[in-house]
Amino acid sequence: MFFERPKSGERAILVHMNLSAEADQESPKELEELAISAGADPVEFLTGSLSHPNPKFFIGQGKLEELRDLVHMHDAQLVIFNHALSPAQERNVEREIQSRVLDRTGLILDIFAQRARTHEGKLQVELAQLDHMSTRLVRGWTHLERQKGGIGLRGPGETQLETDRRLLRARMKSIHKRLEKVRKQRDQGRRARKRAEVPTLSLVGYTNAGKSTLFNYLTTSEVYAADQLFATLDPTLRKIEVEDVGQAILADTVGFIRHLPHKLVEAFRATLQETIEATLLLHVIDCHDDDRHDHISEVEHVLREIGADEVPVLEVYNKIDLIEGRKPRIDRNEEGRPIRVWLSAVTGEGHNLLFEAVNELLADDVFHDSVALSPKEGQFRARLYESGAVLSEEVDEKGSIILEVRMQKKDMLQLLSRLGMERDRCFPVEANPW
Repeated sequence: MFFERPKSGERAILVHMNLSAEADQESPKELEELAISAGADPVEFLTGSLSHPNPKFFIGQGKLEELRDLVHMHDAQLVIFNHALSPAQERNVEREIQSRVLDRTGLILDIFAQRARTHEGKLQVELAQLDHMSTRLVRGWTHLERQKGGIGLRGPGETQLETDRRLLRARMKSIHKRLEKVRKQRDQGRRARKRAEVPTLSLVGYTNAGKSTLFNYLTTSEVYAADQLFATLDPTLRKIEVEDVGQAILADTVGFIRHLPHKLVEAFRATLQETIEATLLLHVIDCHDDDRHDHISEVEHVLREIGADEVPVLEVYNKIDLIEGRKPRIDRNEEGRPIRVWLSAVTGEGHNLLFEAVNELLADDVFHDSVALSPKEGQFRARLYESGAVLSEEVDEKGSIILEVRMQKKDMLQLLSRLGMERDRCFPVEANPW
């Protein structure tokens, strides 16, 4: 392979610099969580301030010497920067400290490589890694920059580096073709759901907000869920029942993070298509996290980047069990529509409120009325019972059967059409919904 991944348990020095020229800083705490998620063992945290990054080493000469001493003191095998480094900066720092260097993008790519479980997920991660590493190939072949020579090898040819780049481009082209095939298969599935008018609910949110735990609770599934960053990479779809809507699809998706590498956004675009074409987004938020407002902004930024910012959103404030006195509830806007649900995915508190809110948002077009049936309309009555739409039944003094019916208007119209009945049988002319 063209890239290496750190082995679990490597002793690592973490480096975070406060850059006065940048308003949107990375989080040192998040870097530590990312390193632990990757399997590293952080033994020291080097911090400092910079007005501008050093073009050669990113950090200044003094910090470079301090970093070299920390690496020797702890016998660290890895140094992780909480910043994006250029290939030259990585090379130069490695040469000075005699230890492997990884930047934030490389660290996130490595975590993705560990978490990918499906064939599609592995292809997407490999594509992102190859794209990232294509500019770093020189690191492994500095001794083979010259063209091949010797008996039988003299004359025009390509360097080892050029050979690797050609092979890498061929591999990336192959992956693109395979992912395109996967994308077409996903598109077929989405088109089938649209034809059947099955709504899709997509769980989105910052990494480790509790999306997979909520997904498992709502669908009684066993999707991998853990208290770590990027526990979920591969999208998982399950059917759920929503009271007035009927069958719906719930999708669990990859979590977002601050400054998610653009290469990953591109590589996972086929996966994120589930989010773009969803009927409703459930934005899961860790309400116990002090940085939740920054996380909300970052998720909204990624949604804009992938073109999903026009999809309706219901905020789901998760982990209320970690806040003393916090009870499940639904927050509504001035029009009375649900905009936020407070719940706990671990204990199940408030999950009924989530279904209630989803039901309100999706079931705007519901037929709920009494229908009088003659004895000859037994087939219509049977079909209404089959669909689970009958809430009550009674017989009036004239012998007519009075049913209280609640179902989607589109389903009622389809049923009337299949039975060859007039639409105004249930919908007065002045109230026709078409």
